[in-house]
Amino acid sequence: MALFREYSFLALAIGLVVIAGSILLTNKPKWNDFLAFGVVVTALITAWVILHPRQTPLMGDAVAVKELIGAGTPVLLEFQSPF
Repeated sequence: MALFREYSFLALAIGLVVIAGSILLTNKPKWNDFLAFGVVVTALITAWVILHPRQTPLMGDAVAVKELIGAGTPVLLEFQSPF
């Protein structure tokens, strides 16, 4: 279940691609059906690239973060969870 929670967007996207493909690409598809399917796939890939969590440059370097906090300039701390 934890694996599904971590990759739920991918599972949902794959399901949506399969459903959209079965609807759009059956029964003699035309060029606009292929275009619509391409738009769906491109939109899902773009959403994944924008929304998936990434590691920050200081991830795992607690000493550098503590030095930044005490340096006298404002520091934005971001706490992320992959779930």
